Amino acid sequence: MARTSPEVREFTVSAEESGTRVDFFLTRRLPEWSRSQLQRLIRAGLVTIGARAARKAGEEVKAGDRVSVRLEPREVSAAPECLPLAIVYEDADLVVVNKPAGMVVHVGAGVKSGTLVNALLHHIATLSTAGGESRPGIVHRLDKMTSGLVIVAKNDNAHRALAGQFKGRDVHKTYMLLVHGRVTKDAGEIAVPVGRDPVRRVRMGVGGIRPREALTRYRVLRRFPHFTLLEAEPRTGRTHQIRVHFSSLGHPIVGDTLYGAPGKLRIGGREVKTLARSFLHASAIEFRHPRTNAETSLRAPLPGELEDFLRLLTAEDR
Repeated sequence: MARTSPEVREFTVSAEESGTRVDFFLTRRLPEWSRSQLQRLIRAGLVTIGARAARKAGEEVKAGDRVSVRLEPREVSAAPECLPLAIVYEDADLVVVNKPAGMVVHVGAGVKSGTLVNALLHHIATLSTAGGESRPGIVHRLDKMTSGLVIVAKNDNAHRALAGQFKGRDVHKTYMLLVHGRVTKDAGEIAVPVGRDPVRRVRMGVGGIRPREALTRYRVLRRFPHFTLLEAEPRTGRTHQIRVHFSSLGHPIVGDTLYGAPGKLRIGGREVKTLARSFLHASAIEFRHPRTNAETSLRAPLPGELEDFLRLLTAEDR
């Protein structure tokens, strides 16, 4: 059982956020905390607006207000579990695994078991602690319904070196994805800022709250009558970046109903349910080894369920 350290966070209310309830305001700024958790902090007097404690969750904030919140430690379970772990590469400093779709990377609010961290704790003797006690070894993440390569650090020196490469955009990640519709350009770039959706906090969107620059490069691998298979490289690491970018072009990823993909498809003259996961797979990763500085390149083939779906489309295309 691990506990996160106490932390005080402070935010300034923007003009567009003026008039928002303080609990809504904090929910948008702290998406990893639920609204009910934040309301408990307000009732406990741990949220201040300016120099005084917030009176109630429904109190409205105004432009320019400084809102502070003391985030009390939350216990997070991270116990070893005997779960399958597909190891692609391993040495004394790191391990690279091929995460399946449907597996969350680490424990968190509402998720106590079945994660990649639970599996790592069972299979790997030592993991870095530089990312926090609840995220041992985790240098970067993949979405739950995305499969593919994840680098895990075994010690803190490796963790810091790898994290520095991610921050410096020196790690190259390649994804394979299938989107709805026919993408007309053979290759291109999508340079659209990505921020938090102001209404649905589980989503990101073009613009949104506190948007940050985002760049995705892509090339077409194959076109089907109603779908396009692509390879994409995100040059920035924004949450849901590839999903948001292709959805913004009117080409949502197959299976990604959160970003506009339909729940039913018409293939071979019949209507079928869409994939139970997103057709998004982190197929390749290139980085410098944290100890030797050697260029390291690894690949992971498409999972069987995605290969089967492509075969279905290929048969229809004949």
